[in-house]
Amino acid sequence: MRDTSAAIIVIGNEILSGKVTDTNAAFLCRELRGLGVTLKRILVIPDELPAIAAAVRDYHRQFDIVFTSGGVGPTHDDITMEGIAQGLGRKIVRDPWLEEKVREYSPGTINEARLKMAEVPEGSELVFGNDLTFPAVKLLNIYILPGIPELFRNKFLAFKSRFAVDPFHMRIVYTRSIESSIAECLNKTLAAFPDLLLGSYPKLNDPEYRVRVTLESKDREYLDRAFAHLMAQLPQSAVVRTE
Repeated sequence: MRDTSAAIIVIGNEILSGKVTDTNAAFLCRELRGLGVTLKRILVIPDELPAIAAAVRDYHRQFDIVFTSGGVGPTHDDITMEGIAQGLGRKIVRDPWLEEKVREYSPGTINEARLKMAEVPEGSELVFGNDLTFPAVKLLNIYILPGIPELFRNKFLAFKSRFAVDPFHMRIVYTRSIESSIAECLNKTLAAFPDLLLGSYPKLNDPEYRVRVTLESKDREYLDRAFAHLMAQLPQSAVVRTE
């Protein structure tokens, strides 16, 4: 079974100050899971060159894929491109294709702020997909995406298929027992199937169930055996339903 690791670097003072709520990381978590990619880390950092450079330099080596969110616009605090270039020892250059598009979509006199949208780290690749007006920028294993949620999602969805690996399979058990009552059953199942991804999520004030248990694996046969093992451990009266 193939396993691909990923990390997300969310860049922006507005996230850390609470002025803006990040939704890009949550969206990407769900998408990557569906593609079979294992998300290992989410980091939120300020609009500061040393912080961006250090994070990119570190994560570029640690993970198969790195996504950045935010800091790629025309204003003073949009320094993600420069930070990534600094972290990987690259220069900032003006991409000819991007410059042409920026000029095409900028009627009248064009200023340096607009042309900043054509600046990328040296050696970057433009990633196209579907009907994107402007491509995403990729440097080595780093995909540089905008922070505006609509743009972030559109760009990722346009080329998401390139990340697909062996998918995760999942079974779910809903129980009417409290978590402490079924903990031993969960522990025994995990001891018998150590590679299983097992999650237990209590729900308060729900008339249907009290705990949702998830079992995940990229090996469907392994998952089926683990699920059968857990079901044999749980008292029949504890199970509300399964998926």
